[in-house]
Amino acid sequence: MTRINTNVQSLIAQRALSINNAGLNQSLARLSSGLRINSGKDDPAGLIPSESLRANIRSIDAAIGNATRADTIVAVAEGGLQEVSSLLLDLENLVDQSANQAGVTADEVAANQLQIDSILNSINRLSESTAFGDKKLLNGSLDFTLSGVNVNEPTGATLTDLGKVQINSAKIAAGTFRQVTINRVTASSRGNISAVLGGTTATSTTVRDGTLGDTTTLQIRGEFGSQLLSFASGTSAASIATAVNALSGLTGVRASAYLGTGGTGTPTLSISTTNYGTDAFVSVSVLENSGNAAGDAIGINTTKSTGTNGSFTVNGTAAIVNGLDLTVRAGDIAADLTLTTTFGGGTGTASTSFEITGGGAVFAISPTVGLSGQESLGIGEVSTGQLGNASVGFLSTLSSGLANDMASKNFTTAQRIVRAAIKEVATLRGRLGSFQKDTLQTTISSLRVAGENIRAAESAIRDADFAEETSKLTRAQILVASAGTVLQLSNAQPQSALSLLG
Repeated sequence: MTRINTNVQSLIAQRALSINNAGLNQSLARLSSGLRINSGKDDPAGLIPSESLRANIRSIDAAIGNATRADTIVAVAEGGLQEVSSLLLDLENLVDQSANQAGVTADEVAANQLQIDSILNSINRLSESTAFGDKKLLNGSLDFTLSGVNVNEPTGATLTDLGKVQINSAKIAAGTFRQVTINRVTASSRGNISAVLGGTTATSTTVRDGTLGDTTTLQIRGEFGSQLLSFASGTSAASIATAVNALSGLTGVRASAYLGTGGTGTPTLSISTTNYGTDAFVSVSVLENSGNAAGDAIGINTTKSTGTNGSFTVNGTAAIVNGLDLTVRAGDIAADLTLTTTFGGGTGTASTSFEITGGGAVFAISPTVGLSGQESLGIGEVSTGQLGNASVGFLSTLSSGLANDMASKNFTTAQRIVRAAIKEVATLRGRLGSFQKDTLQTTISSLRVAGENIRAAESAIRDADFAEETSKLTRAQILVASAGTVLQLSNAQPQSALSLLG
């Protein structure tokens, strides 16, 4: 049948040509972009998860960048601490040299003091100048802020239960605070030895009158060292206590005289450690020149006594205890605390608390923004007024004219202050290094692996398979050419109707 108004074959050829052209254009678009999905119509079901995966990839890349930046910041802080540590070692050398009193002249001691002052100024300058951009790192601005803690109350004020608080890490939501509750289950104690003096009844082991019954030499030994003390017959308990206390800085031992039997009995001598915990010990050996038995002149209950570490919990988690020092790993809170003797060495159970209200160096190193994806780090002030501790003193006291300068000849105290500062800086450096190695570096490595896997998943959905698309392109080219030829023939077929008109 021959018709000219409707050329069905031509319409079929046009439709096939349009379809084949669309297929050809799609193959060309995929091959030119490298993507199988260039618009939503290419694969609506595949577009949705691929966009979600792309968002994950961007967040992972941002987290890797954040962790890398955090590693750089911590490295800058650690570099400043390394210089402070080097200065402290030089300071230790100067103190030790000055302590050799018979081997150095007054001018040399004065020169050493000048160097010490210069070192202290340099430490303070490093504390203020170590920065990443305009963010200072060692001046205390990256320390946590606390409420309910005052470790520097004036004399006569009600004492707090905490001598020092260093929050190493804590996660705190914006506008909130974290309460830290410390419970004393059992207190830490000092090592203690009790002694009863023999008095005039030197041959009796049961009657005492509070004085030495014979010329006696005592060897007092503690965690800092040992000293020999000789006393004449008749020396009182109070006099012995005064002599022991005069050397407590060298021995780590102190003494006191008190009345036994509820305050009405014979004066008794109590010899104890200055510090608390199992590292503190006191040993007393009795030496007599007259050949009498030891108990005739002075009677002691034991020859050696060691302190004990108490039991404390922080937010329900047992703390690591070393005397009055607590190391806390309670959930997402890490801290180093020093208790006062009133709280840490008290009797019975007790409780105290404070709040962490904010602060710290907070780094977002996870693809998910929020508390779970944050890591915080507390970096305290590294200045001469903060390095050291309240029990031995602070580094600033070594400055000229202050309590522990070289002219004061308090070399033992000065050395302990410097060593306490060295330990404090070394601990902070170790904590920063651990944060870099065990938190930042492992996070970066983990995120990179996750990024690789997510990119592979996104590629499987969205990227074009060039082998497949090249084959489709060739097929589409052939079909377009074929459809064009057929269309040409279909358009020419109606012309045969002209032959019927003669």
